[in-house]
Amino acid sequence: MSTPNKDIEKVEVRVKWDPSPHGAAANDLDIIAATYPADEPYGDPAYLVHFDSRSPDGTIALNRDSRTGQGFGFDEVMTIELYRLAERYGRVVVGVAIQQRDGRKAFGDIGSTAMEIAEGYTKLAENDFSGVAGATAAVVGEFTRDGSGLWGFRSVVRGFDGEPDAFAAEMGHLAAAG
Repeated sequence: MSTPNKDIEKVEVRVKWDPSPHGAAANDLDIIAATYPADEPYGDPAYLVHFDSRSPDGTIALNRDSRTGQGFGFDEVMTIELYRLAERYGRVVVGVAIQQRDGRKAFGDIGSTAMEIAEGYTKLAENDFSGVAGATAAVVGEFTRDGSGLWGFRSVVRGFDGEPDAFAAEMGHLAAAG
């Protein structure tokens, strides 16, 4: 699902997955947000927000962080307050990466994956990662500010194969491609 909505103010990015089988290494998925300067929206990110971090101004925060996928509902939740982002920022790219510390795991190796991006009760995007089953990370959405200062959203699910650090460095370039 995608929406042509403009003037998006505050969103939640939510991810859930099944825990690994008993005795297997834990499944650990992480939401990553990269914020880009308005004058260089496809260059290097001004900053990243991921596990154990938040944006310097508090506009992007990880509210829930799971290292196992255990529990009810969504395991990871990130809030992005676009309306509070300084005008010097013009683009925010959001992705999900699977930690690779115990060997390579792809989305297809993890049961019941799901992602949604919502503004209030309105779902802007939802996906189960089946289209990128062989990937270890994926860009899941892109927010851009137009010339009048309004934020728009583009749903995109683009897979990436590699370590989370490499993905974080490249994710904005992936979204730019298309």
